[in-house]
Amino acid sequence: MPWVAIVAGVIGSALGLPLVSIAERMLRIRRRFDWPVRAGGVVATGALVALVVWKFGPGWELPAYLYLALTAVVLSVVDLAEKRLPNALVYPSLLVLPVLLMLAAAATGSWSALLGAFAGGAALFVFYFVLALISPRGIGMGDVKLAAVIGLALGYLGWSPVLIGSFGGFLIGSLVSLVALVGRRITLRGSLPFGPSMLAGAFLAVLLA
Repeated sequence: MPWVAIVAGVIGSALGLPLVSIAERMLRIRRRFDWPVRAGGVVATGALVALVVWKFGPGWELPAYLYLALTAVVLSVVDLAEKRLPNALVYPSLLVLPVLLMLAAAATGSWSALLGAFAGGAALFVFYFVLALISPRGIGMGDVKLAAVIGLALGYLGWSPVLIGSFGGFLIGSLVSLVALVGRRITLRGSLPFGPSMLAGAFLAVLLA
């Protein structure tokens, strides 16, 4: 019900500041984020938690996608600060997320969905790996590894979410880059971290799944 998602969003917002603090500890150059970053973490965490609870309710899939939501906040903050997706969070996610999805599949008998998760993870990993070989300045290996995580989560929901999440990530990234160019935040030779756009596209796919 909507009110449950709203309550969950409020509770999720309370996790925003701790998640930003975790992101600070993952920075290579230790520093404290200013209040706009902290406020953004609070809003983003609340919104993602509310979205996931509204979408899945008290289902067995909920823990997996809550984990992805909380992880997305930390990864996005670090990527925006240092253009880097920390392995200390990406690698564990490649283990934790499949385990949570396996538990969901075992509880619901959705073994075909679990197979789709592994297929989606492999497909997005290969796709982004090829892109990284073609354009290493545009796609980094951190993005490749994150693609596997996103592919696992979206593949569990079906191939349409995988396609929507992939297209959505590139669309959001392009729009953000265009706005940054118009605002003279970057030049034509510059680049922006792509991880947050990938994750935004993933949750757009979750919403539309």
